[in-house]
Amino acid sequence: MHRSNAIALCLAGFVAPTLGVVYTNIADIKGLDAYDFVIVGAGPGGSTVANRLTEDASNSVLLVEAGGANDGDITVDVPLLCTRLTPNTPYDWNYTTIPQAGLNNRVVPFPTGFGLGGSTSVNCLVYTRGSSADIDTWAEMTGDEGWSWANMLPYFMKSEKFNLPRDGHDPTGQYLPEFHGTEGVIGVSLPGFSRAIDDRIMNTTSELAEFPYAIDMNSGEQLGVGWVQALVDTGARSSAKAHLTGPAAARSNLDILLHTKVARVVQTGATEDGVLSFRGVEVLDTTDGSFKTLQAKKEVILSAGSVNTPNILMHSGIGESALLSSLGIDVLVDLPSVGKNLTDHVGVSSTFIVNSTKTWDTIIRNETLLNGWLEEWQESRTGILVDTSENHAAWLRLPDNATIWETHADPSSGNLTAHYEFLFQNGLNSVTESGNYLNLPTACVSPTSRGFVSINSSDPFAIPLVSPNLLNEEIDLLIVREAIKSARRFMAAPAWDGYVLGSLNNNATTDEEIDEFVRNNAVSFFHPVSTSSMSPKGAQYGVVDPDLLVKGVEGLRIVDASVIPRLPAAHTSGPVYAMAERAADIIKAAYAAS
Repeated sequence: MHRSNAIALCLAGFVAPTLGVVYTNIADIKGLDAYDFVIVGAGPGGSTVANRLTEDASNSVLLVEAGGANDGDITVDVPLLCTRLTPNTPYDWNYTTIPQAGLNNRVVPFPTGFGLGGSTSVNCLVYTRGSSADIDTWAEMTGDEGWSWANMLPYFMKSEKFNLPRDGHDPTGQYLPEFHGTEGVIGVSLPGFSRAIDDRIMNTTSELAEFPYAIDMNSGEQLGVGWVQALVDTGARSSAKAHLTGPAAARSNLDILLHTKVARVVQTGATEDGVLSFRGVEVLDTTDGSFKTLQAKKEVILSAGSVNTPNILMHSGIGESALLSSLGIDVLVDLPSVGKNLTDHVGVSSTFIVNSTKTWDTIIRNETLLNGWLEEWQESRTGILVDTSENHAAWLRLPDNATIWETHADPSSGNLTAHYEFLFQNGLNSVTESGNYLNLPTACVSPTSRGFVSINSSDPFAIPLVSPNLLNEEIDLLIVREAIKSARRFMAAPAWDGYVLGSLNNNATTDEEIDEFVRNNAVSFFHPVSTSSMSPKGAQYGVVDPDLLVKGVEGLRIVDASVIPRLPAAHTSGPVYAMAERAADIIKAAYAAS
């Protein structure tokens, strides 16, 4: 029996949460101009806003998604199978970067979720917010105190449905309840199954002062080693689809249109003072290959993500005029910042050979064991599969006296913000013939490299050009190098005596050798932001104002990761959920006042 067949066997009886009114044919919707809001993209931005706007029965919403429902595959729902969802799967747009100079001209995957939930249906579930200083930079860069940590914390908590670990253990001392919400939509939980390395990790925080224990990395003070909080609800993945189930599913004012790709937003008029209105969305009707235009009564909201949102804008004639003109695209709004400032985390895994059989490697090469765990998860949502690939994470800084500061400025948002992260994975996620391993991804989480999303064709469905310019700036490489050294010091603590037998993939010793290892193996950590960035109202740079309305136009707003002006030292689902919660309130207030 192949492993994929083993997983398929456990699908019997699996029931996906009920969605509301779902269409797959544009001819079946209420009408091309029947909705107040047309939202493009059902990721954490679009799904959150669709849910919150339709809490008011006077608002009607059509949520347009290029992919499908992402139902019927247990791999999407089992947390520990998360690494199987990208790249090169039906749940991913399957984008890659252009050759990256900082990676020795390698082309690397750039996963972007495809289908309901967007990237929250394919990510590896780690829930983090960043430091308070990270979020405060949003307020500083936009001139809007509403985007500060103090004002955003209630939105983080509003989105969250914290639920207790599945194994029933008392989580006291593993998190701070006062920083978490329990009545939101998106599940967040602590590890619900102990792993063989957990005690060693915790003992190391007592043995080495360099690695203090952090009780809650989501309290605004993130530094240290702590328990991972994951996007898990009662043992299963909690994605943005949760915003489309439950109460939302019963609403007659929320419709979902699947398998419908958007070509562009369309100008529908202009105000008396000449400001162009964009309340149209041109979509491909797959039944006959024609294009149809949806028209919103109030707004079009782009929530297609950090790659697809700027791609749609540029094909709509909104972007850098010289680029658009060179491709024969009519320039409607010269907005040079569209697609610029792409920022992402970058890192690499070091894999240690360990003296233990209690790792994930043992399970995934034994189909009987794997099937047993799958059956337990299916029956009770308990066991090893209820958690993501790590129970602990570290968020750490280079020391203040590091020689790096003699030649480089501190790239972080402040002295309580991490420069680097590492994760503790008890085994590899790829099948090996023998051996047991501990995998330790290390990443620069305060990067200075900036890239872009661009186009080289007037075909709206041509693959966009993606270049995060990973390791383009020397300090990013230096931080990853120092993170690797830090991880090695962690693994040399007394707690690991006799456990680590050697390295599987990284025996580099000199700085030069480590740097070459990094350039040859580093990848995106899949946290892209800032390609449609917020800036102060009236600023001649940026793409949206602090209220997320696109600059220089009317009727068009963006609610997704692309508007985040600075990448926090965090996995980005949590920040996008919080941002979308505030966006929904901004939109509601705008129409309540009109």
